[in-house]
Amino acid sequence: MSATRSASVVLCGAGIAGVSVAYFLAVRHGIKNVVLIDERPPLTMTSDKSTECYRNWWPGPGDAMVRLMNRSIDLLEEFATACGNLFHLNQRGYLYVTTDMARINALQASAEEAAQLGAGALRLHAKGGAYRPHSAEGFAAGLDGADLLTDSALIGEHFPYLSKDVAAVLHVRRAGWLSAQQYGMWLLDESRAAGVELVSGKVTAIGTEAGRVSSALLADGTTILTDTFVNAAGPYLADVGQLLGVEIPVVNELHLKSAFNDSVGAVGRDAPLVICADGQTLDWSAEERAVLADDPTSAWLLGALPSGAHTRPEGDPAAQSVLVLWDVHNEPVEANFPPETDPLAAELAVRGLGRILPGMKSYVGKMPRPFVDGGYYTKTRENRPLAGPLPVEGAYVIGAMSGYGIMAAAGLADLLAAHITGVSLPHYAPAFTFARYADPAYQQLLSDWGESWQL
Repeated sequence: MSATRSASVVLCGAGIAGVSVAYFLAVRHGIKNVVLIDERPPLTMTSDKSTECYRNWWPGPGDAMVRLMNRSIDLLEEFATACGNLFHLNQRGYLYVTTDMARINALQASAEEAAQLGAGALRLHAKGGAYRPHSAEGFAAGLDGADLLTDSALIGEHFPYLSKDVAAVLHVRRAGWLSAQQYGMWLLDESRAAGVELVSGKVTAIGTEAGRVSSALLADGTTILTDTFVNAAGPYLADVGQLLGVEIPVVNELHLKSAFNDSVGAVGRDAPLVICADGQTLDWSAEERAVLADDPTSAWLLGALPSGAHTRPEGDPAAQSVLVLWDVHNEPVEANFPPETDPLAAELAVRGLGRILPGMKSYVGKMPRPFVDGGYYTKTRENRPLAGPLPVEGAYVIGAMSGYGIMAAAGLADLLAAHITGVSLPHYAPAFTFARYADPAYQQLLSDWGESWQL
């Protein structure tokens, strides 16, 4: 027997995006009768597969991404303070590492661009200088920008686990990581305490009247009367958009991460997120090369591979676990759950990291048993998220947060709540609306878009 009820706002999707919007609507804006719907337990599709990192380090064009992330990190710090840092926010930073002297100018140029966009000043350390080491725990107000270290003695002093071949490191400072699951559950608990209702179900249709949202129909026959619907469906963003007759231009990419016990201490337990900034060709043995070359599905591993192999310690200082990742191919795929994992993912990342972390080489050919999981990056073409109204009145979207959902969710939810409640919007708001695709100037901009900075 079907039932009919009402809600002031229906949120479709209880990942980090939907949970964050619920928090801002109910806790910050005092909206009552907010219903959060998902057929899965909250925060279990992709939000709990995150690398859990954050940064304010983003390229142009324009300063929208940097300003959004600065706002989002402000909120993360505010939340951490409010809950006694229950979710272990740290500010260890991102450490971009190169062994190529020719790459130093490119690292410096990227830092200068980020500084101009509002990420903070660049500090150069060619011979010592007033470099401020990072703290393993907690976060420091006012610490931002980046430090470019080209003094080998200084690099060795602060990052002794790096290769002696390292030519430079760029330490991005308003960056680090947190416990995404504890963060998301804190937001959900606060939201439910403020009256948000979590409903287990699947939205199968969205009713409209006179061009405006009027209801949401669930698979069990329940009809929820509402004039405000939010699509926060993560990898199913486009599918839910079709229920409204709106084509949302996103694709999904599968990204995997691996965890294993670093018994040799290849990565310092107090390390930042360490990233190889060099593209490379891996040093396979003659036997391995023959096997790879014989299989068309693996022969590409013999060629040039991109930069971006990265790792970080996982767990408390007494633990040994590390995460390793290297996204060497990012073709659009259909989202399937659970996703299919790659048995070579961990070893490939370890091989790529061996360029900058000598200890990783000890695992080549004798990998500890890794735990491999991952999730989908839901992306727009230009790798910028969506947060704002859709063409159907009363319908909104938040998503396409690619691999940066944990770090961006607070800022984007704050922005979307402003759209819904009608309060003043920040200057960067138009950069994230669906309406940008109807702007001819934006279409022209898309034809010459630069780096995506996925990490």
